[in-house]
Amino acid sequence: MGPVLAGVLQLLALIGALALAYVPLGNHMAKVFSSERHWRAEKWIYKGIGADPDTEMRWASYLRGVLAFSVAGVLFLYLLQRLQGSLPGSLGFSSIEPAQAFNTAASFVSNTNWQSYSGEQAMGHVVQTAGLAVQNFVSGAVGIAVAMALVRGFARSRTGELGNFWADLVRGTVRVLVPAAAIAAVVLVACGALQNFSGIHEVGQFMGGSQQWNGGAVASQEAIKELGTNGGGYFNANSAHPFENPTPFTNLFEIFLILVIPLALTRTFGIMVGSVKQGYAILGTMVTIWVGFVALMMWTEFAHHGPALQAAGGAMEGKEARFGVGGSALFGVSTTLTSTGAVDSFHSSFTGLGGGITMLGMMLGEIAPGGVGSGLYGMLIMAIIAVFIAGLMVGRTPEYLGKKIGAREMKLAACYILVTPALVLIFTAASMALRTPPNSMLNSGAHGFSEVLYAFTSASNNNGSAFAGLNANTDWFNTTTGLAMLLGRFVPMVFVLALAGSLAEQKPVPTTAGTLRTEKPLFTGLLVGAILIITGLTYFPALALGPLAEGLA
Repeated sequence: MGPVLAGVLQLLALIGALALAYVPLGNHMAKVFSSERHWRAEKWIYKGIGADPDTEMRWASYLRGVLAFSVAGVLFLYLLQRLQGSLPGSLGFSSIEPAQAFNTAASFVSNTNWQSYSGEQAMGHVVQTAGLAVQNFVSGAVGIAVAMALVRGFARSRTGELGNFWADLVRGTVRVLVPAAAIAAVVLVACGALQNFSGIHEVGQFMGGSQQWNGGAVASQEAIKELGTNGGGYFNANSAHPFENPTPFTNLFEIFLILVIPLALTRTFGIMVGSVKQGYAILGTMVTIWVGFVALMMWTEFAHHGPALQAAGGAMEGKEARFGVGGSALFGVSTTLTSTGAVDSFHSSFTGLGGGITMLGMMLGEIAPGGVGSGLYGMLIMAIIAVFIAGLMVGRTPEYLGKKIGAREMKLAACYILVTPALVLIFTAASMALRTPPNSMLNSGAHGFSEVLYAFTSASNNNGSAFAGLNANTDWFNTTTGLAMLLGRFVPMVFVLALAGSLAEQKPVPTTAGTLRTEKPLFTGLLVGAILIITGLTYFPALALGPLAEGLA
């Protein structure tokens, strides 16, 4: 079997598995976030945190809950790292330096999981499990909660109430992420992923010296890392490491975990707004972009330019032989079109155009299908912009799901889509203009610029992957990427929740002959076009200086 055919068959198998999980998982999440019953374990949690899960919140109260919980998470994780040297199970590792501790705390709380450290050489068992793994669950649950608030904004009318943040947070964790991650961890352990609390031990000789590895609760963290679209690896090599991702089957299984919840949330959305066809329209948009990017990536990586690549069957530099070009391309696209950031190959070693595709996937806003929760609310923001464009074309006030999209709604949507590009471009420009930051670049020229552009694109869009040549463990990059991650995560949430409150207060608008049918393929095509055009106009100059210049050289 040729490598191209193997890649295509993996793609078809993945699509089939996602299709089988779509309806049951989507229906389950709709029941979870519509239920009025609380489980006994959930009641204990509410009592412990002093929250009343039955109290409805307006958007400002919901936002305060999101921010208060996230600030507490940053402080706790920061202190845990700073105290690591005094904790049991630290494996002899010292406490993390302040700038890197801030960066890591901001990274995991913002669902980014950017890592400027090597996990097996810096973090002990307590920080990995009680700190990083816990944030993998709750940061993903925060994203789902905000998405549910926006969905309720469309579904409700004549009220500003959007549900209860604490109830949404706990239910997303207890009823969705924990059971799914437990099942996934068992599958990974059965396939050879590591799961223990062993210490550091020698495994043989390497380059004239001894090689040491430490164990850890790898499979359980790997499961939620992918399922919650987090991405932080237990080991520096991330999902390219055989302890995290042992076989081609686990590679495909991990891609499935990355995509399954963001895609199934479109079904949840359709059920909660009373029209599954609306969910299918959003799903169609996500799948169209994802399949298109996979096809482009496979084409660029399988293109045989020169005898070395012909002999290798493709661009094999930086790729694991057990996954090949097809599996690596599929993983690379899936992880950058979501907010996952896990890698089974090194994106810096992709072809010039291949690396550009991974960057462009993040620049779209990671909405195809995006992160857990964040992908759905990001796509709904783009849908609002698309109906506004359609309204301008026909001279009619735009409507979406029975709600008028007026000046207030458009201002909030416009602010949402401007936040991350501003962070990416401003921080990249500052890093290239100042004297010291460019010293972190391994390469010069277009590829060196791509390293910096990729770093801030990844941080601002809460992805977490990197062009590995950049040394990001400096005070400048630890601080600026930390700020980019926090601002890129929580400032857009302000606009999302304000928009949800504005929509929930409206009375429904009756459908007329002039209403744009947003459940039709025509709207899906309009939405795909709007996303690509807006992203292209925003980022094309920066892309032209980096991956396009490298790819066309």
